Amino acid sequence: MKTIVRTTGALLAAAAAAFPLLSQPASAADIAATVEPTPPPVVAVPAKPSPWQIRLRALGVVTENSGSVVGVKGSDLSYSDTVTPELDITYFFTDNIAAELILGTTTANINGSGSLSSLGTIAKTWVLPPTLTLQYHFTNFGKFKPYVGAGINYTIFYNQKAESADSIRVKNTFGAALQVGFDYMFDQHWGVNLDVKKLFLEPRFDVTVGGAPLTGTAKLNPWLIGAGVTYRF
Repeated sequence: MKTIVRTTGALLAAAAAAFPLLSQPASAADIAATVEPTPPPVVAVPAKPSPWQIRLRALGVVTENSGSVVGVKGSDLSYSDTVTPELDITYFFTDNIAAELILGTTTANINGSGSLSSLGTIAKTWVLPPTLTLQYHFTNFGKFKPYVGAGINYTIFYNQKAESADSIRVKNTFGAALQVGFDYMFDQHWGVNLDVKKLFLEPRFDVTVGGAPLTGTAKLNPWLIGAGVTYRF
């Protein structure tokens, strides 16, 4: 009987000793260990635009109307102004720096002026003036995106046809180009464009009139004034 009393007393004493530990509130560390951390909110990152851009423009070609034939006093020349479709391709190296290549072709009449006015239309030719410019684009005006550029032009004269002259050959030539323009973007891809370029273009030519071989310079120096649609890939 004494053994049972001792055993029961020992159990009661052990339970009494453990009760304070069981009744203690959980510590902050214990609670934190049981709560899962909240994941950070997902922020949508805008897709970086493609470096490629194209434009389709209507291009007005407005020439300087000046030139001369060597050895013919008072000689002058004038040229027809034209409107033609034009495609340009732009590649952006950075948000600000880009290169643009314009492609288009048009016809032109070469007319006598001054002492050559009696000749009327001397010749007709097709003109292909691919122009490559390096541009700086300003990016701190929101949807309005102006730019300036400078570069080089190489003009090819083909399908040349003499009219009042016996024959003519206008020589292909290089020239400098200056540019200013802007895009107004409606969204990430679509916008409208206005662009003005000045080409410094004065090709040499050989012409035969009345059996006499002559040479001269056609001072075209045209303005290229374009308006159209922009698409950024």
